[in-house]
Amino acid sequence: MPAIRSTLARRGIAAAVALPLLALAACSYGSESKDDSSKAKVAAGSKKIDGLDSVKIGYFGNLTHATALVANQKGYFQKELGATQAKYQIFNAGPSEIEALNSGSIDIGWIGPSPAINGYTKSAGKNLRIIGGSASGGVKLVVDPKKIKSLKDVKGKKIATPQLGNTQDVAFLNWAAEQGWKVDPQSGKGDVSVVRTDNKITPDAFKSGSIDGAWVPEPTASKLVAEGGKVLLDERDLWPDKKFVITNIIVSQKFLKEHPKAVEAVLKASVDTNKWINANPDEAKAAANKQLEADSGKALPADVLDPAWKSIQVTDDPLASTLDTEADHAVKAGLLEKPTLTGIYDLTLLNKVLKAEGQSTVDDAGLGVK
Repeated sequence: MPAIRSTLARRGIAAAVALPLLALAACSYGSESKDDSSKAKVAAGSKKIDGLDSVKIGYFGNLTHATALVANQKGYFQKELGATQAKYQIFNAGPSEIEALNSGSIDIGWIGPSPAINGYTKSAGKNLRIIGGSASGGVKLVVDPKKIKSLKDVKGKKIATPQLGNTQDVAFLNWAAEQGWKVDPQSGKGDVSVVRTDNKITPDAFKSGSIDGAWVPEPTASKLVAEGGKVLLDERDLWPDKKFVITNIIVSQKFLKEHPKAVEAVLKASVDTNKWINANPDEAKAAANKQLEADSGKALPADVLDPAWKSIQVTDDPLASTLDTEADHAVKAGLLEKPTLTGIYDLTLLNKVLKAEGQSTVDDAGLGVK
């Protein structure tokens, strides 16, 4: 099985223009969002940060956004923001979150690498910055073991991905190309049929036999396994050190410039949350599931939650070199024109927080603000 090859060749190349049909959304669950500020509690005697009444935080109702789920559930955001109220908006897809960031409906968001890249390039580098990492891993190729018994058997089959051009779609197209198979990126037709299917309905499509497998994030992957699917490939195995970015933290450049103390407070909450998650994995898993239930009305059953949780690693490191590689995969797939990603990162405040916590600082792979 060929390893994914990194080319890191886009730095300093002419400005990017995303293809008109490209809709990049990591871990898509549709396009709806909901405001959830009912649980924000302000501690008595605390003060507002940067004079703000609130900070609006966006994330997906998805285990790959575990940091935000747990930080909300355990009150880490509110603790650091003091009398500035933490407000939450839950998204189902990356494009709607980018739109919310651009319109000011949210200030800071947890989001996948592909929509972050697309949002940055479409605005010519003017709308957002990636200010921290959040999660690695949590993506698998799950197949019907009666139809697909080996990697070579994937050829000629129908494989679902969440959305045209989303993070998993790009990864699957790149992997298929590594096998020597040809697939039209727009139609999904070729040596493998790529069926773009919303994660909400992928398990039903799998049960009905209309797809033979899926390259999907957690918890969808574990839902398919619970329905009789088999994990044929864990995407972690395709990356150096088994690490690749699946969730970043982004902020609007305007908010970052005008309210750095508030941004620092959210990053402090994120770092503290990740430290607690790693020290208390079982309690953290329960907290994330409790927040998922609060956000969606339904908790995950143990046979889905447990394996899904094990495949995700929370991290403060944005794993910048892997984002650069993922952008290269989108270019090779024909879904994105060559982008200039220099300036997409500003890790200044994160590294300030990490230093204060006695932790190692993280690197922007040469893609930071100059």
